[in-house]
Amino acid sequence: MALTKVIGNGLGTLGDGTANDTKIVFDGNGFDYHIGLDDSANTLVIGKGSALGTTTSMSFDSNGVVTKPLQPSFGVKPASNQNNLANHDVLAFGSEVFDNNGDFASNTFTAPVTGRYQFQFTARIDEIDTATNWCRVEMVTSNRMHQATIIDPDGLDSDPDYWTWNFSVCTDMDAGDTCYLQWGQSGGANQARCDTDSYFSGFLVC
Repeated sequence: MALTKVIGNGLGTLGDGTANDTKIVFDGNGFDYHIGLDDSANTLVIGKGSALGTTTSMSFDSNGVVTKPLQPSFGVKPASNQNNLANHDVLAFGSEVFDNNGDFASNTFTAPVTGRYQFQFTARIDEIDTATNWCRVEMVTSNRMHQATIIDPDGLDSDPDYWTWNFSVCTDMDAGDTCYLQWGQSGGANQARCDTDSYFSGFLVC
């Protein structure tokens, strides 16, 4: 790596214009970090360790697009229908579409750092019993419970074949806090079914 075009005010240029990666490595006691040009990908990267292209935390491409490959983010779907839901049954999401930081497991997201998190879901619930006093989908975090629209199905003349809840919230979480979805129901038969068309996702905002 060449340091060229040194200017009197202390500014300079890293690299010599040839097809070589250039970087600055911060040699820490516990961890090393780097900022550098990945010349083969034409990206400026910031990451952990001394080698470019490994453990990249942030990448800027030639169009100015910024990506954060390790930013906590997940999207999951049920692996199969979940039948005969009872009050406070945790909704099962056994199929991961993506899980950038590996924070989703056993139907639950665990916050790796303290921050503000955005969550959203679409829950398709079939065969709700009209004898039910009320029912809803609940998003449970360590700090509080958020609930989607509550419905009173006993005003219907027959059990609805399909019902869909859509909900999103930005909420505060501490490192180690959890978030999951559960079914809420008062009265009626435990016959509701969570369909595989449901979806649950979230990501760290700031």
